[in-house]
Amino acid sequence: MLRTHTCGELGREHTGSEVTLCGWVHRIRDMGGVFFLDLRDRYGLVQLKVSPESREAHEYAQGLRRETVIRASGRVESRPPEMVNQKLETGEVEIEVGGLEILAESDTPPFVIEYDHEHEAEPAEELRLKYRYLDLRRKKMLERMTMRHRAAQAARRVLEEREFLEIETSLFVRSTPEGSRDFLVPSRTYPGEFYALPQSPQIYKQILQVGGVDRYFQFARCFRDEDPRGGRQLIHTQIDLEMSFVEEEDVFAVVESVMAGVGEALTGKPVATPFERMTYEECVRRFGIDKPDLRFGMELSEVTDLFSESDFVPFRRAADEGGSVVLLALPGGVQSTSRKKQDALSEWVGTFGLQGLYFAKVTAEGLATGFAKGVGEAQLSPILERTGASEGDLLIAAAGPTGKVRKGLGNLRHHLGDQLGLRDSDLHRFLFVTDFPLFEFDEESQAWQAMHHIFTMPRDEDIDKIDSDPGAVIGRLYDIVMNGVELGSGSIRCHRRDLQLRLLERIGMDEATAIERFGFLLESYRYGAPPHGGIAIGFDNLVMTFLGERNIRDVIAFPNAGSGRMLMDDCPSPVESDQLEELHVRLERRCRED
Repeated sequence: MLRTHTCGELGREHTGSEVTLCGWVHRIRDMGGVFFLDLRDRYGLVQLKVSPESREAHEYAQGLRRETVIRASGRVESRPPEMVNQKLETGEVEIEVGGLEILAESDTPPFVIEYDHEHEAEPAEELRLKYRYLDLRRKKMLERMTMRHRAAQAARRVLEEREFLEIETSLFVRSTPEGSRDFLVPSRTYPGEFYALPQSPQIYKQILQVGGVDRYFQFARCFRDEDPRGGRQLIHTQIDLEMSFVEEEDVFAVVESVMAGVGEALTGKPVATPFERMTYEECVRRFGIDKPDLRFGMELSEVTDLFSESDFVPFRRAADEGGSVVLLALPGGVQSTSRKKQDALSEWVGTFGLQGLYFAKVTAEGLATGFAKGVGEAQLSPILERTGASEGDLLIAAAGPTGKVRKGLGNLRHHLGDQLGLRDSDLHRFLFVTDFPLFEFDEESQAWQAMHHIFTMPRDEDIDKIDSDPGAVIGRLYDIVMNGVELGSGSIRCHRRDLQLRLLERIGMDEATAIERFGFLLESYRYGAPPHGGIAIGFDNLVMTFLGERNIRDVIAFPNAGSGRMLMDDCPSPVESDQLEELHVRLERRCRED
């Protein structure tokens, strides 16, 4: 080894020891001919003292630039009490340098790499992604990568204790063009044919259950050719689980153990179990969306029945047309929400298909302004009772199609939680959302499609409704939600060939097409498939949410930018024509100049 110690491990107990360190020059200070260097590596930072008596080392120090890689040897000395740096773990000592060697020089970096969070200015994201190797040197990024590692090891320990086998499924799979677009890989040896990179190991982990691997997991790399949006990544990692001879509660117990192990590894605090359970129907009724943040209240209140004969036209129309009138009570909103802010909120919910919002102030006399004129004495008490509103609160209402109203107000609730600081960053609230509809009707295609996952077992009592009333079929589906972030989805799988074919037919796939696309799964079911179920937990989102980060790219070593490009290596990129010829691929035109 080129070093005897790391920069973060030296303390007063090492005083008098001869050590050799390697790292990056973090900062240089010339104090009247004596140079003080801060040397940094992954483990920490330590101060080096280079005196003129160490002639060769002193000459080297005069020409050093920040981020130069050096090797330094010397004696550990205690700092005088008045020079101790209490903010630094190695702040009680410094190294009296006797020898110094430059291992690699550095140009001036495009942004300053700070060590102290307090004074660190976040570089522009494009710079961070282009020079990711410099970004990773920052203490904050190194801590994130360390935490990601600890989370992975904690999850592995939990699953190992429960006799799960870690098995890798193939990264070359058959293309099944459902859901997101596949990334395709042309075959050189089979002209005109393609491999696909897996969007999920779903079918393969089910086949492992048929193969007798009754407890499987892997940290699966998944690929989805999605249009750029939000925090999505073209490649993500998920903790993929599957178990045989189980029901929902068995899966939940394993997930709770994994979350508890990961949570303690990342925060040092225990995670309370069991997690709350809530059906999909209850979830959207109370919170508008199926991934609510339970760290604060402000539940939605259905009041449609109170306005069926109201003089307030928008509310009565919604009731007459089979829609909904829903209220959200904003505590103290009369003082905190000006008319200008109300207008901004009305515009904001337009993203979710709402035509605007209606407001009313709760006063000592009742309701004032806005939709208050449509509220009579008969409605006032029930409104206050259902919303729990009191004097000084602001009632926010939406009216229209039930789905749009709930979704718009549910997302508004989260938006206000951010604006008003209602989300407690030190609190972690988990929720299992269960009993999702198995099918949903797509207005654009005028056809039924799977709401989540077509390889799901319906509830026994709903199997007879698959053909006659698909909208009433409840699947044995479940999501795990944490602090308003959906971390994963799973289900008890359909393990019967005849029933699986029937489910696929319900979404418009005839038997011939089903066998063409999923024949290897359906064929395996001929030979004794056990009842099984599982879940896929988004590992990147899990780490991000536990650490309180806002951007998924901050917990991935080499993410793509929002545009989908990899800025560091400028990928994707053109390839040579002879490579294309070897793969039997011809481009009609090049879309990007070399």
